This record gives sequence, structure tokens and C-alpha cells, in this order.
Amino acid sequence: MGIDLSIIWFTIIIFAILMYIVMDGFDLGIGLIFPFIKDPVERDMMVNTVAPVWDGNETWLILGGAALYGAFPLAYAVIADALSIPITLMLFGLIFRGVAFEFRFKATEHHRPFWDKAFIGGSFLATFMQGISVGTILNGIQVTGRVFTGDVMGWLSPFPLFCGVGLVLAYALLGSSWLIMKTQHALHDKMSQLTKPLTITLLIVIAIISIWTPLAHNAISERWFTRPNLYWFLPVPVLVIICGLGILKAVKRRADYAPFLLTLGLIFLGFTGLGISLWPNIIPPSISIWQAASPPQSQGFMLVGGLLIIPVILMYTFWSYYVFRGKISEDEGYH
Repeated sequence: MGIDLSIIWFTIIIFAILMYIVMDGFDLGIGLIFPFIKDPVERDMMVNTVAPVWDGNETWLILGGAALYGAFPLAYAVIADALSIPITLMLFGLIFRGVAFEFRFKATEHHRPFWDKAFIGGSFLATFMQGISVGTILNGIQVTGRVFTGDVMGWLSPFPLFCGVGLVLAYALLGSSWLIMKTQHALHDKMSQLTKPLTITLLIVIAIISIWTPLAHNAISERWFTRPNLYWFLPVPVLVIICGLGILKAVKRRADYAPFLLTLGLIFLGFTGLGISLWPNIIPPSISIWQAASPPQSQGFMLVGGLLIIPVILMYTFWSYYVFRGKISEDEGYH
């Protein structure tokens, strides 16, 4: 029995996307919760918690996109056609967020509010479009032969838009729990207070999506609610509830690390539920990873480069977060 390169590359892509969601998620989340903090010094502290590491976070998005292009070209082509508008808007959001991130430090007091608004708007646009993209894929993409034949505005339907709202809440929770871990005193307390309603609202949204998805798609309903799958997958929603309650309890006892770690668990479980719903399709409802795959020779050639570059990215990521560990103080320095 030979090595299934399609499964290996699918695993690499899923890993890259998950790493991006985790690391750029709290980065974008800080922009999303900026409107709740008015004090300019506290805003500077919020930005400084991610200033040393934010550039490297998006490396994972690039890796995932490049791997999809090389390993599953059919999926890349169809998704690019179906989501051309959301993806373009997402890129605009990331650009605005990045430019605002750098320029707000150099701006005068008169111009800084403009860059703060650009930071907020770019973070919201990028996050909302990512959520819409996930919802559109989960909803299914119409393909005839090997060509996208659906509506290019199909992403404007209610379910993808609701998924966009859900991801905004998820990233905002990542941002607030990250700041609980990285700040102290007044800002720490404000983030603790904000984390409670974000957690409760996100759990409600997750519950609605979990009910909405199987009701709208029979295949997903059969995947989750037929035996023995029901018994195997039941731990996922149970663990979601446990993580959500754990975040609320951790915030109440003023824990520093537990809210962020439990939020990561919540994100991982949501991602796991998405994977269970879609597997083995990479273009729902009917195109599997093997049907969308490039030739084994191409996947094998790419894998050599991937096995060289991925450890480098992991080491760089680990080192950057290790160097800038600890809390940030009011004088904007780490200690």
C-alpha cells in the first residue's frame, strides 16, 4: 500500500489554515475590539502585544494558499471563481489593516484616529470575508464538469453571512483572551469583562450554526446523526460546552492563561466539526480531495520543498513568540 500524497497535502493545508486562524485570529481580534477601548495608551498597549510577531502570522495563509494551488488545482480554481469577491475584499482588509498597523505609530495625534479607524475597518472586513468564505464552502459550490457554474454572488445568502458574524465573534474572543494573557491592571480587567459576553454570544452562534447546517444539508445530517457516527462525534459538542464554561470560570477567578488556551480549544473544536461535516470533499457537496488532486509526481515534488520550509516556519514562529513572551507593561515594554 503506497503513500497517499493527497491526504498528506490535505493535512498540511488544514494545519496551515488552523495555524493561521489561531495566530492571525487574535491579531485581527485586537482590531475588532479596538472600539471598546478609548484610551490611546491602552490602545498602544494592545497593538504592542502583537507588534513583534504579527508579520509572521500571515505566512501560514500564504502557505495554505500555495499548497492548495499546487496540490489541488481544481479546488483552487473553483474556489477562486466562486469566492473572487470575498477573497478580494479580504485582501483589501488585510492590506488596510497592515498599513494602518504601521502608520498609526508614526502618525501625529491629529491623524492617529484615522489610522485607528482603518485598523478597525480592515480587521472587520478581513475577518467577515473569511467567515463568509467558510460559510459559502460549507453551503456547497456548484460545479459542472471541472468548471464553477454557480452564482458569483451566492456568498450573499443568509448562512454565509451568519458564518461571517460567527467568525467575527470568534476572533474577537481570541483577541480579548490574548490580551488577558498579555496585559495587566486596568486593561486586563476590561478584557476580562469583555470576554464574558463574547463567550456567551459565540456559544449561541455555534449552537445556531450546528442546528442550521444539518437542517439545510441532508448529507451532513446523516454524517452526524446516524449510528455509530453519533457516538463517535458526540464528544465534539460536549467539549465545546466544557470549553465555553471553562472560559467563563477562568475569567471569574482572574486566570491569565486559561481563557486563551480554552479559546484555542474552542476554535479547534469548531474547526474539527467543520472537517467532520465536509470530509472527504474539498469542494462540497461532491468533489473529493482525490478528484481535485494534481498528479502524484507534482505532489511528490512539492512535498520535498514543503518538508524543508515548514520546519523553518515552525522554528521561526516558536522563537519569535518565545522571545516576546510575558506581559507587556504600561511603558510598552515586555517583562
